[in-house]
Amino acid sequence: MSKKINILGVNFNHITMEQAIDIVIGFLNSKEKLHMIFTPNPEIVMIAQKEIKLQEILNHSDLVVPDGIGIVKAAKILKDPLTERVAGYDLVQNVFEKISKTNHTVYFLGGAKEVADQAAKNMQEKYPGLKIIGCHDGYFSKNEEMTIIQEINELKPDLLLVGLGAPRQEMWLYDNRKKLNAKACIGVGGSFDVMSGKVKRAPKWMIKSNLEWFYRLLVQPTRIKRMINLPIFMLKVLVNKKKALSSRK
Repeated sequence: MSKKINILGVNFNHITMEQAIDIVIGFLNSKEKLHMIFTPNPEIVMIAQKEIKLQEILNHSDLVVPDGIGIVKAAKILKDPLTERVAGYDLVQNVFEKISKTNHTVYFLGGAKEVADQAAKNMQEKYPGLKIIGCHDGYFSKNEEMTIIQEINELKPDLLLVGLGAPRQEMWLYDNRKKLNAKACIGVGGSFDVMSGKVKRAPKWMIKSNLEWFYRLLVQPTRIKRMINLPIFMLKVLVNKKKALSSRK
């Protein structure tokens, strides 16, 4: 596994997109269960500052990729630059393309009612041969949880995608890791909304220019409260760097 860099208590893998894809495919071919893959952005790192359990879950997972240009910029500030941003949505899309040519299977858990179903339909059209063997929305009670786990275990998907939002998805996967029969799982946040067409992703030029966050703010102005976390995150990184430098003197 690759070298790691600690950013405000969360350990990120130094990794390229291609390396991340290969690692996930390796998990799917493994006999071991359940490999946990998470894709924190600055907002999730900020949540982990208060939710120590989330920080511990991220640091005990099998792969943590930097989803968010803020993470990449923070690593640069810390003089330990990450190779590139590895967006969770793009990672999943690349994995879909690879496994559509294999017998690997996928299960979607999360999103509003019918969103996961539509996302699955769209992905199977986009990647002919992709085997999505089950879906369930993210609105379930504690009493319904065991029924969902039983369904997942009966279907035995190789890849389990969980889009319950952070930190719920990370905690749900961690708490149920010994019960779930899957090779690998990825916390995908709101990716099902994008896959289903409910939410449009930023134009490619904005993604390449690291302006995806700005696009999201334009189309969802209510995200402003969440976006405030980004400057706070960068300030914390700078303060922590200064403290680290002072302690070395």
